[in-house]
Amino acid sequence: MPGSAVELEVGDRTVRISNPDRVYFPTRGETKLDLAQYYIAVGDGIVRALRNRPCMLHRFPTGVTGEKVHQKRLPRGAPDWVQTVRVHFPRWNRTADELCVQHVADVVWAVQMSTVEFHPWNSRRGHVEQPDEWRIDLDPMPGASYADVRRVAHVAHEVLDELGAVGFPKTSGGKGMHVYVRIEPNWGFQDVRRAAHAFAREVGRRCDLVDLTWWRKDRDPNSVFVDYNQNARDHTIRSAYSVRGVHEAVVSTPIRWDEIDDAEPADFTIATVPVRFAELGDLHASIDEHVFVLDELLEWADRDAREGAEEPPEPEAQELD
Repeated sequence: MPGSAVELEVGDRTVRISNPDRVYFPTRGETKLDLAQYYIAVGDGIVRALRNRPCMLHRFPTGVTGEKVHQKRLPRGAPDWVQTVRVHFPRWNRTADELCVQHVADVVWAVQMSTVEFHPWNSRRGHVEQPDEWRIDLDPMPGASYADVRRVAHVAHEVLDELGAVGFPKTSGGKGMHVYVRIEPNWGFQDVRRAAHAFAREVGRRCDLVDLTWWRKDRDPNSVFVDYNQNARDHTIRSAYSVRGVHEAVVSTPIRWDEIDDAEPADFTIATVPVRFAELGDLHASIDEHVFVLDELLEWADRDAREGAEEPPEPEAQELD
């Protein structure tokens, strides 16, 4: 049975955790309190990944074996120190006040509200409609292996180097891999997605594992999709250091480029990542020091359009809770 509430001192704030003994991850029996303590242990990293970004929460009120709630709006009952950012959703002509993390206590309070996964926008509060993060999502189809993802990642790294862009890779928490590139917030979502698509086409030219077919059902089942759609407005993926809501409590974890061939995604969990973080620090800590300008990629997109490449339709907006 879940135990009595505990209070955690998180920096200069106190966060109450109810039902701390409730098992959230059945493989090793890790609890709600274990989850909160994990996020405290990687506090600098998770806050850096989330700070000032509208953030959708994936909540599991009874643990990851139960119902999953996708929540854009901040849950009720937040302390007065938890900040939000108001986002407009044109499809419904409605707004939502989303969590806007400033402090690790904000993250721990979200855990108290049963949040396991944090899915931030790739833009920030001061310029919500202009992304400052280009996200490369290497998404394997069912027949593709992680070795295939690694091979595509190396090609992506090669193209980034040629562009003069610094990419920061991380495991996805699943079978894929993400690479983040800091960009100037001078373009809207459509332009960033268009640039990302031009990059994906170039990776596809160099690697026969890549299939950029629009409909998932029509792609080669043994291919890897370089998902440029993660740069569309209101499309989000797990942040660096976010736990994934699965039995094994795996973590979307920053890795170095020279680790790609050896790092196994399943090895990064709430039990192992704090030790790694204590030894290595946040491998994404310098991302803001490497800002890339999208001009060349947009020139690639223009070139491809002249040669007959078509831009696929915008993906569907995610449901507003």
